[in-house]
Amino acid sequence: MNRVAERFQELKRAGRKAFIPYIMGGDPDLPRLPRILESLAATGVDLIEVGVPFSDPLADGPVIQAAGQRALRHGCTLTKLLTALKPVASSLPVPLLLMIYYNQIFQRGTARFLEEVKAAGGAGLIIPDLPPEAAGELSRLAADFEISLNFLVAPTSQAERIRMVATASTGFVYTVSVKGVTGAREQLPPELPAFVQRVKTLSPRPVAVGFGIATPDQARMVSRLADGVVVGSAIVQAIAEDTELKKMASLVKALREAI
Repeated sequence: MNRVAERFQELKRAGRKAFIPYIMGGDPDLPRLPRILESLAATGVDLIEVGVPFSDPLADGPVIQAAGQRALRHGCTLTKLLTALKPVASSLPVPLLLMIYYNQIFQRGTARFLEEVKAAGGAGLIIPDLPPEAAGELSRLAADFEISLNFLVAPTSQAERIRMVATASTGFVYTVSVKGVTGAREQLPPELPAFVQRVKTLSPRPVAVGFGIATPDQARMVSRLADGVVVGSAIVQAIAEDTELKKMASLVKALREAI
């Protein structure tokens, strides 16, 4: 069993919900990445999602797009990001997930990519532009490397699609709360509770909800519905506004307490 699935099992036994913060790798710069990861882990998060900067991030809203562009301008590449993760990953008490677009995996070669992710301490992948029916080779090899694959379902997904995603996912089902890209919302959709319940009914895997969640109140509400809560843009924006990370730490603490 992979580390992501193990973490969700541990949380279920403890009666807790997973808090999964997202950060953009290489923003504000790579030297600060270990400090950011260590700060998040010290606040009591359960998993950490690290975005790999990419030139055409189709699932990302303006905040995360801007963070990716800053990281690219500062010279962050997949190779440099994995190199920066390797020394710190082994000392972190939480699994690391990479959010990456498939072109970067394809260009690398699947086996080589997974080998490098494993060597860098990565425990799972979120690939927003790769549907499970196109992930045959990746799924087989990821199982060999004990790296979890966590596919996405959207509010428009039908029952058959949700079942397919749940079957292909080996960590959790990433449940997108809104129609559209990432980014903080003042309000989450009123139909979200029914959607999450439908996914949970159809999925044998844990269900984590992301996109649009920005405040402790929103995180608290979602934690009552799902097995995990993903918060990205609000945390990325806090880092952008205060690279000393005090604002990030304060927000993450409030989110952790709410969840």
